Amino acid sequence: MAQLIAYFSRADENYFSGALRTVPVGNTEIAANILQELTGAELFKIDPLLPYSKSYNECIAQAQEDQKRNARPELKKYPQSLEDYDVIYLGYPNYWGTMPMPVFTFLEHFDFTGKTIYPFCTHEGSGMGHSEQDIRRLCPGAKVEKGLAIHGGSVKNAKNALSTWAAH
Repeated sequence: MAQLIAYFSRADENYFSGALRTVPVGNTEIAANILQELTGAELFKIDPLLPYSKSYNECIAQAQEDQKRNARPELKKYPQSLEDYDVIYLGYPNYWGTMPMPVFTFLEHFDFTGKTIYPFCTHEGSGMGHSEQDIRRLCPGAKVEKGLAIHGGSVKNAKNALSTWAAH
């Protein structure tokens, strides 16, 4: 059976160890690409139809408001089916203790019964938050394995951690 890496990532202005920097590729996308090199899994980017602001402060305000409203932002597209995948690597930045709401939209779109989900997140100090519990709640038929939290500012050096984790 095939493997899929589904991930949400945001470039533009981001927070790194106390400072804002503009980046062309988001941290979670960097981690997803490293994981793809290691596993050969197919990549799918979870992309909201209406993207968050390029400004970090506006983005986090939008993301927090989405979370408060329990919003399910519409996505640009979905994989045609997850039927052929038995393993799903699910990547996202930690937004307010969990996944960005577009990831909730993605998870609720499919039935993950019988699938194994390996969550990974990028963060600047907050780890996995309660995202693993949220995935278990949203995907009750799936086996959700222990996630990997990657410090965003160190993501380019995360190949060994990703390799060890992905070896399950």
